[in-house]
Amino acid sequence: MKDKIGKVIISVCAVLMTGCSTVPITGRKQLKIIPEQQMIAQSAVSYAEVISEGPLSTNKEQTEQIQRVGERIAAAVEAYLAANNQLDLIDGFDWQFNLIDDDVPNAWCMPGGKVVFYTGILPYTKDENGIAVVMGHEIAHAIAGHGTERVSHQMIQQGGGVLAAYFSKDSDYHEAVMMAYGLGSQYGVMLPYSRGHESEADHMGLIFMAMAGYNPEDAVEFWQRMGAAGGDKPPEFLSTHPSDQTRVRELREHMPEALEYYTPQ
Repeated sequence: MKDKIGKVIISVCAVLMTGCSTVPITGRKQLKIIPEQQMIAQSAVSYAEVISEGPLSTNKEQTEQIQRVGERIAAAVEAYLAANNQLDLIDGFDWQFNLIDDDVPNAWCMPGGKVVFYTGILPYTKDENGIAVVMGHEIAHAIAGHGTERVSHQMIQQGGGVLAAYFSKDSDYHEAVMMAYGLGSQYGVMLPYSRGHESEADHMGLIFMAMAGYNPEDAVEFWQRMGAAGGDKPPEFLSTHPSDQTRVRELREHMPEALEYYTPQ
């Protein structure tokens, strides 16, 4: 147990030594335990495995759409970061954009700028503007380092559990303490952070797609379509994502800012 406590203390020190980084656009300060480059290297291996399993779409037009939108938004991101002296945030990035033939309505971007869209989301995106909504959102996750931040939060949560177990082990209330810690850390910290990441990616994604020449106003309609197709959902405080109503409200709040960056192409 003493060894575990020592590791927890070392982890806390690592957090403090890492220092704060600043998320572009939102200006939020964040702490990360592990280096972003480590996440990028691991993600490259995982991405290669996903692409090898595929199957990649054979629809040339749709595949070219995904790549075209991805390249335009990546260029906008790079221009924004260069203008704000934050190009270090994409050190080691190797942009890739692929379309996988699968009915799941999803897309994601790994640390390092490696993107996958699934054909199942295309009926909801409808056109390139809709693709840009999703592309901007997913790329924003990678630019903000949300993956690394989530892993860091999980490590801190586990470390806190070790401390709680150690200091309550001789108490009659040990089980109650551990249950309270588990519920408190999950619903009071982990899930709110996850919802915060989604909201932040929505905000950043609006700016990125607008800078790339896509109308950010289409984001509201896209998320309304996704919300209508989602079926029954848990209450917001139990979810990793904001409610549909919260998401649309926040998008509208950020729209005036996004439109300042928008020049149709």
